[in-house]
Amino acid sequence: MNQVAESFSASGARRHIVDAQVKRQTSLLIVDDEPGIRNFLQRAFERDYGLVEAVDSMEAAEELRQRCRFDIVIVDINLPGRSGLEWIEGLRAAGDNTTVIFITAYADLNATIGALRAGAADFILKPFRIEQLQSAIERCLARPATGRSASAVNGVPADPSHIGDIAMIGCCPSMQEVDRVIRLVAPIPSSVLIEGETGTGKELAAAAIHRFSRRRGAFVAVNCVAISPELFESELFGHTKGAFTGAHQSREGLFTAARGGTLFLDEISEMPLPMQAKLLRVLESRRIRPVGADQEIPVDVRLITATNRDLTQVVRRGAFREDLYFRLNVVRLLLPALRDRISDIPELVAFFSRLLSESLGVAPYVFSSEELARLQAFSWPGNVRELRNVVERTLLLGRPPWESMDGGLPHAESENTNGGFPVEWSLDKVEKYHTLRMLGVTRGNKSEAARRLGISRKTLERKLTAWPESERSV
Repeated sequence: MNQVAESFSASGARRHIVDAQVKRQTSLLIVDDEPGIRNFLQRAFERDYGLVEAVDSMEAAEELRQRCRFDIVIVDINLPGRSGLEWIEGLRAAGDNTTVIFITAYADLNATIGALRAGAADFILKPFRIEQLQSAIERCLARPATGRSASAVNGVPADPSHIGDIAMIGCCPSMQEVDRVIRLVAPIPSSVLIEGETGTGKELAAAAIHRFSRRRGAFVAVNCVAISPELFESELFGHTKGAFTGAHQSREGLFTAARGGTLFLDEISEMPLPMQAKLLRVLESRRIRPVGADQEIPVDVRLITATNRDLTQVVRRGAFREDLYFRLNVVRLLLPALRDRISDIPELVAFFSRLLSESLGVAPYVFSSEELARLQAFSWPGNVRELRNVVERTLLLGRPPWESMDGGLPHAESENTNGGFPVEWSLDKVEKYHTLRMLGVTRGNKSEAARRLGISRKTLERKLTAWPESERSV
């Protein structure tokens, strides 16, 4: 019997009917500062869903998230202190792709754009009927992939069926080589290590390998940065009911979810050392043991990993096991930065324009040859992901692309520039611009921005504090 079916309500709207067992295995987190709404929603959903928690602040929500993984987060955008949108943007910057439904009583263009860019599954205005929120949750559960599986990251949809029979977009020699390697290694079960800067499309490459492999199972993707160290084993291997505090029911792990398919572990360099030893054993034995279980379970999973760091250097520092590195690096795939393949920008822009105009339901934007030339003159520190964001904002606002970028899109170098910065700028201004651009590239992740800038996080925060709040954007 199918777990999900579709029906039509009296109003004619399509409604997904989700099997009761699926609901009982689903965990919900509600974040709203209004006690009436918070308590009402918790009572309404506790009857059907396995775990329902309700809190009134981002701090309480984050504390809960450290102890338990939630399938769906329902959060009010406007909260005292840190807003719900800021919190979700922070999670996305850390690589967390948990399904999110925003609720708000104050909808404006900026809030809508922010929700879209944060990857909201739904956006519901207060006051709402409980049936509206229930339908939104069921639509999330009715999707073929869970919140932990492939999603639109790195600027490109993880399901490469959107791009026909090609593995990666681009005709430059480096991308043709990437395409060739993907097709070559896809049919064999060997592990693949994908390297490249943030935003170059590593998840898309992994998904393309899965698609060309013709494996029947799912493509499941997870960012290792998004998993807290104490939950790593449970997330990968699953756990039994009562295995630890908060384990109210048994839950399958990522390896089980990807059985017969492909498991993609992004930012593998961030995996804790104790977990690396356990992953190595799984790769050798092809068996997993859920937390709290007495017996091991055989698994048929193709493993693909990725990193934006030089893993050999991480191994030399002793932060990554050398034996695991050799296990993962059977086949190495290096993705070039966008600045090294600027001839592909027109093709990428056309693809994103078509994809986003359809998914957002907005009119397409026709990019002129002059606009494309200016896009090709930019350095793109955020790579393909940054280009996708520019195209998306252009479609939403209907403005030329350089007006949609933080700080504007620089012209090609001329007599009034020096390495991309106007010659009249002071050193302090160049430093501030570069620092804030790096924060934009890392989507507000201060630790990652500080690492790339070669300074400590404390130094970065001291610089930000020294700048007036009105100047903390570029």
